[in-house]
Amino acid sequence: MKFIASSNALLKQLQNLSGVINANTVLPILEDFLFEIEANKLTIVATDLETVMRTEMEIEAKDSGRVCIPGKILIDSLKNIPDQPLTFTIDKNFGVEITSDSGKYKVMGENPDNFPKEPSADDTTSFKMTASALVTAINKTLFATSTDDLRPAMTGVFFELSKNGVQFVATDAHRLVRYKRNDVEAAGNDSFIVPRKPLNLLKSALPDNDDEIILNYNSNHFFVTHGSTRLSCRLIDARFPDYKVVIPAENPYRLTVNRQEFLGALRRVSVFSNKSTYQVALTISGSELQLAAQDVDFSFEGNERMKCQYNGEDIQIAFNAKFLIEMLNSTQSEDVYLELSTPTKAGLIKPVEQDENEDLLMLVMPLMLNQ
Repeated sequence: MKFIASSNALLKQLQNLSGVINANTVLPILEDFLFEIEANKLTIVATDLETVMRTEMEIEAKDSGRVCIPGKILIDSLKNIPDQPLTFTIDKNFGVEITSDSGKYKVMGENPDNFPKEPSADDTTSFKMTASALVTAINKTLFATSTDDLRPAMTGVFFELSKNGVQFVATDAHRLVRYKRNDVEAAGNDSFIVPRKPLNLLKSALPDNDDEIILNYNSNHFFVTHGSTRLSCRLIDARFPDYKVVIPAENPYRLTVNRQEFLGALRRVSVFSNKSTYQVALTISGSELQLAAQDVDFSFEGNERMKCQYNGEDIQIAFNAKFLIEMLNSTQSEDVYLELSTPTKAGLIKPVEQDENEDLLMLVMPLMLNQ
């Protein structure tokens, strides 16, 4: 079996899929890409058993066939070969010979019959959204997912579908992000949890444009199709916490502040905070906001003051500065609201300017103030 492919085009496709492959895997074949050649078309597949990603590209080929090729050595070699057509020759023992203008390289492939099968998209329900809407939803929620595998439900993003739109929710019990899109129509009320890794892969693989994407799901799997790229992953089989009960119905005090100025002040002051809590205390009175951080162990201290608009009683409340910075980074609004009630209750962050099709709400739990 023989085929000819452009080295740069092949490298680009392999790099898009390489995020699927885990560094230390149980089965050696999971370190491979599956190549399927048929009628001048090459389909490349990568999997880690939980997530499968496939893409297609044009090649020159007279034969059809399949082979598994080790991923790392293939990518490393293509990175160092200048852009040119490469000839791949595969023998009956799955030995792969790659011929370039100036050299020949050999690598031992594996039997493609041992490559894990893809999940079948049976009994699926589908809905559509634009690529940019999905990428935006991932960017606005993924950072708030938990890394604690003992609470699997929180390690992914909760998709909540209805006829009025789709909500994406992520939480790690210290903060919560709820992002709504009302320009997406689902067939009915449904919900499922998509793991963090496939969403991270989609973020890189999808273009930030208005291309239409088809999303399918059944009780076990989630499928996303865009052009010649398709991703499927196993859903998290756990119950997402009832997030609605933690969102305060009434936060009467409202602070309005310039997002970039607040972000800059937090970054500067948090340098002096304790590195286990990243605690920054906010003291708000009148039209002034004071930020203070200290690390008693090293006698570090940082203070800043800035202008703000505030309606409410004077308040002092502390937050994890890292969380606030990530939340402020996830919105592009010039100004943001911070809605508060007491120093022990959750604060809400909302962008002042929002697109008419979206609604973003971020919640962050306060820290005990160091007196």
